[in-house]
Amino acid sequence: MTSTAPDLRPEPPHSADDRSLTEFGYRQELHRSLSRYASFAAGFSFISVLTTVFQFFAFGYAFGGPVFFWTWPAVLVGQLLVAACFAELAARYPISGSIYQWSSRLSNRTFGWFAGWIMVIGQIVVVAAAALALQMVLPAIWSGFQLVGGDPTPTSPTGAANAAVLGVLLLALTTFVNVLDNRVLSLVNRVGVTAEIIGAVLIIVLLLTHSERSPGITFHMAEGSTDLLGALLVGSFMAAYVMIGFDSAGEMSEETHHPRRIAPRTILTALGAAGLLGGLLVLGGLLAAPSLTDGRLGVDGLSYVLTSSLGDGVGRVLLADVVVAIIVATLAIQTSASRMLFSMARDGRLPFAGRLARVAARTGMPTAPALVVGVLAAALLLLNFASPEAFLAIGTTCIVMLYLAYAMVTGPLLIRRLKGTFPTPGTDETGKPLFSLGRWGIPVNALALLYGLFMTVNLAWPRADVYDPAGGHWWFQWFSVLFLLATVAAGVTYHLVRNHRARSG
Repeated sequence: MTSTAPDLRPEPPHSADDRSLTEFGYRQELHRSLSRYASFAAGFSFISVLTTVFQFFAFGYAFGGPVFFWTWPAVLVGQLLVAACFAELAARYPISGSIYQWSSRLSNRTFGWFAGWIMVIGQIVVVAAAALALQMVLPAIWSGFQLVGGDPTPTSPTGAANAAVLGVLLLALTTFVNVLDNRVLSLVNRVGVTAEIIGAVLIIVLLLTHSERSPGITFHMAEGSTDLLGALLVGSFMAAYVMIGFDSAGEMSEETHHPRRIAPRTILTALGAAGLLGGLLVLGGLLAAPSLTDGRLGVDGLSYVLTSSLGDGVGRVLLADVVVAIIVATLAIQTSASRMLFSMARDGRLPFAGRLARVAARTGMPTAPALVVGVLAAALLLLNFASPEAFLAIGTTCIVMLYLAYAMVTGPLLIRRLKGTFPTPGTDETGKPLFSLGRWGIPVNALALLYGLFMTVNLAWPRADVYDPAGGHWWFQWFSVLFLLATVAAGVTYHLVRNHRARSG
């Protein structure tokens, strides 16, 4: 693909990492300061098992009952297939804007642009969804955090409104950090991820040592439910929402030392670690819950389990660690979306590209993209004032967008494999062979694509009992489909206007 990036620096690159970037027609502008652990933290903090499990545990249990636990390993296997494909691509194309860059180089510039466009809009929605997670935790720590009304339940009008207020305050903080400095951002990520891992392990141990029942409960459905398939399909939303964003390690490639060697490994280890910890969290919550039938587990989720089973004191301390995880997750997702905007703008393929592609020399940060992501995510939170159903609509929509964008990479990759035109393994910055699936490439890739397409349809399917349980809000029932169509329509409009101006000029 011919790049429209600015001219390269006149002086020679200073490192093998920089030389690797110049091969693709870009100059090193972002500060390359991330270590292996910092790269791992970028992927792990986007996934953020504490944030997402606490946010969607109640939803998964309400629709699936204890049996929804088994959707976790199923989704983990599917996402590991996708991650293995992405690890290969991260080794061969260590460039910011990973989904956009990978899809463009595997297919063509237009298809790749739409993959990047869908991905970045999806990431902005994920930022908003992550910020909403504070509502599941802060009021449980102290009732004073319920700034609007009295009912903290996210699906109540006052809970939804309060979630939006807390979310906007969080986005103001993460946007500030995202324009400070690359090193500050990395430090916050590393400290936050370390605290999250320690907290997750401690929560798991305490939950398992306070078990009220045996693991056999995971084979039971919700009381009164008889539709096992339906329970599993809807219950899988939680696992699908948790295990996204592992590609962030590739997103930060231009800021990572030895990215061809480090990024593929951290993509896989971030997902693997999150998958293990998250599965144990779900299991521990089911085993330690004071009751599976009083209705609270399907409303208050894991926050209820912690404060009820471990006591208010210990429970609130652990919930404070979850708050740290939510803050760092929102920060990491916003960073990832900013890098995607920067990468697309650097190729001159977005409105106001010149401003969005500008990197502050002192901080090494693309400031404008961070501001754009923060403002747009905050605007999405205003939907929560319209209706409590927006909480779920925003959460599921972002997963649909990311799953579709992932399929727009695994699809062209499979075609390239079948044609025999996928690049053969080379060597990384240290001279070692690049990560490669070898002869397993085609079957792993095919399964990854099928899984991704199946989950995209499952997540977007307009189930009235899921998206509009109260009735009267058909737009929430169809929200994911409508939002995706609007995103594609906006992209088509931009291309038509851009092409018209190019012909006129």
